[in-house]
Amino acid sequence: MIQNISTLAKNLTILAALVPLFVAHALQIEDGPQEVLIAEDNKEKGEVISVSDESSTVDINITNPLDNQPGMYGSEMITEKMPVAEVHASTIEEIEGGLAMAWFGGTEEGAKDVVIWLSRNKGDGWSKPETIADGINKSNRTQQPCWNPVLFKQSTGSLILFYKVGPSPSRWWGMMQRSDDDGETWKKPIRLPDGYVGPVKNKPIELSNRMLLCGSSLEDSGWYVQIERFVQNRYWSKTKALNSTLDYAAIQPTLLQYPDGSIQALCRSKSGRLTESWSTNGGKKWSRMRRSQLPNPNAGADGTVLADGRALLVYNHTRKGRSPLNVAVSTDGKEWEAALVLENQPGEYSYPAVIQTSDGNVHITYTHNRTNIKHVVVDPSKLKTVPITQGQWPQ
Repeated sequence: MIQNISTLAKNLTILAALVPLFVAHALQIEDGPQEVLIAEDNKEKGEVISVSDESSTVDINITNPLDNQPGMYGSEMITEKMPVAEVHASTIEEIEGGLAMAWFGGTEEGAKDVVIWLSRNKGDGWSKPETIADGINKSNRTQQPCWNPVLFKQSTGSLILFYKVGPSPSRWWGMMQRSDDDGETWKKPIRLPDGYVGPVKNKPIELSNRMLLCGSSLEDSGWYVQIERFVQNRYWSKTKALNSTLDYAAIQPTLLQYPDGSIQALCRSKSGRLTESWSTNGGKKWSRMRRSQLPNPNAGADGTVLADGRALLVYNHTRKGRSPLNVAVSTDGKEWEAALVLENQPGEYSYPAVIQTSDGNVHITYTHNRTNIKHVVVDPSKLKTVPITQGQWPQ
């Protein structure tokens, strides 16, 4: 899928190896701006090697050393400029022939004009962002902000959008709507039962009986995690809280289902580390929550279990701030190894979303300084990993 991403990424990999031989120059072409590299030895001949243009799906700066890490395939901003001032909390899903991505955006987080936006990519670049959900109540002519969209494509082919509406996380409610044509059109949104918000930030797991297991959390009386079950596309049920707020204040679990059937819930917390809970019976019962070895600065994380059985997690490996943004892998969810550093400059790089597509590539999206959404493509088979010892990222 997205053949031009793969083709361009391969070309960029070759060019990256030649970085010391080239000097970057910005040229203005009559048809529009284009990034180029000119070989010093061929200046007089004017030999130009194209790196990217306006039609490229992936735009990567090969002089950035982070882009030369093993497994890094390519990266891009979703659009040159977002249609609103602030964006956050992206979600990504594979659709027929491409990708769909959603996020919330408006004047600022929590403002009444914040709505859910969608862009799709079927190999010819990301489409112009369009609004697909809002918090408008036509009956009383009011509008509430939207929050935390989650896209998930069921095995039946239906694409579901879960999202939240309300004045704040302590008072929001869960919503969902469906598309039968990969996001071209959407059915009427449905409000979830009271006490349910669906997957609060990260995608659900579809079990063998087509039940959706949703990592959820509530913030109305402290922070606590609950696992919600969506049965036969109709009925909702939930577990008791996985944590006591006296022990850990935790929210936003990402669910990782390992080859042996065990499921790990890794959660954002205020304890300085990601917290975890485990289930060995399909999410019916969960172990008592405890701290993992990975640091957490009270920021969202996300991950997926790869086709080869390894878990891949994207998170901020720090106890303060939202930079750096890191990728780690594990065979058992207990011992983790450092794989990539996606960002390491000052700023906010947060709220990642992660999927592995049918071609084996991993797609990661995340908030880039609240002004854009960045998309990174990773080849997990080429990652070079180093053990994380005592929670310290290796140098």
